[in-house]
Amino acid sequence: MIGKISTGKSFRGCLSYCLEDKALKHSEEVALKNRAEVLFYNQCFGNKEELIQQFNEVRLLNQKASKPVMHITLSLAPGEQLRKDKLEELCEACASEMGFQNNQYIAIAHRDTDHQHLHLVANRNGFDGKTVSDSNSYKKMAAYCRQMEFKYGLKQVLSPRRYISKEQRQIPRLDQRKERLKENIRQCLSTAQSYPHFEATMKERGYQVLRGRGISFLDDKNVKVKGSEIGYSLMRIEQILSSKSVLQQEHKTVEKDSLNSEKNMGSPLRKDFNQQAQTPEYEQQKNGIVKTLEMLLQPEMNQVGIDPNKVKKKRKKQKRSQHL
Repeated sequence: MIGKISTGKSFRGCLSYCLEDKALKHSEEVALKNRAEVLFYNQCFGNKEELIQQFNEVRLLNQKASKPVMHITLSLAPGEQLRKDKLEELCEACASEMGFQNNQYIAIAHRDTDHQHLHLVANRNGFDGKTVSDSNSYKKMAAYCRQMEFKYGLKQVLSPRRYISKEQRQIPRLDQRKERLKENIRQCLSTAQSYPHFEATMKERGYQVLRGRGISFLDDKNVKVKGSEIGYSLMRIEQILSSKSVLQQEHKTVEKDSLNSEKNMGSPLRKDFNQQAQTPEYEQQKNGIVKTLEMLLQPEMNQVGIDPNKVKKKRKKQKRSQHL
């Protein structure tokens, strides 16, 4: 689970984003209706305008706080789903962890992405006039996410690196964007008959393919990822497509030999090869080719993480050379 936290000045802007339907850019047309579901209200009630008024009334109890809005997003990994009562528990635990459990806040679930995620909009100013501290908020959020992953059996995501041990820093972090790209590349390579076919199928999935001395992929958010970063360099992709062609030819040869063998034995030859009674030798050869193909489609192994001690030594050398 990933948690993001920010503070701001405008309850109207934050509540509008969290509660309203999603509209198309530069248009009044609604792209996604009923995207928001209110899970529960805490110390507040009503529609958007009523909530804005209530939050602003309490913010006046401490006008020294320049950013009374606290906005938290909690995102589960793609494919993970929790029941509504468990989502409510997540939100209540988050409020307690961040210290605004007695303040005004609203918990909202969104349906506009392929992964389940929640929004909490809270008033940092309480009814007692005190303001909830945002000090160490990232560290608190990381600790909270690790607790919830363990409690609900969610996919574990490493904490921000400044808060974890040296050994853990060398473990690659889960990057959902890169993991999704890797899976799309693997699927496209499994069906592509040539490089142009592979590039066309990637474009159909919303990626721009940038090919030069290497290969990069640009997603619909204009985020660029090099193929070499995720184990699919240009050389690797070309190697997979070339080897795949050889394996497919080998499979056809095995298939043809099995058909000829059955024909010579006097068995009826059917058009649908998959429905024929195959020999154990053929099945063994076929399974071997399939396993080889599955292994071939896997990305190259990434290099082990850089030793942080070596990085420190290099930085010290650079500083000394600058002073000289």
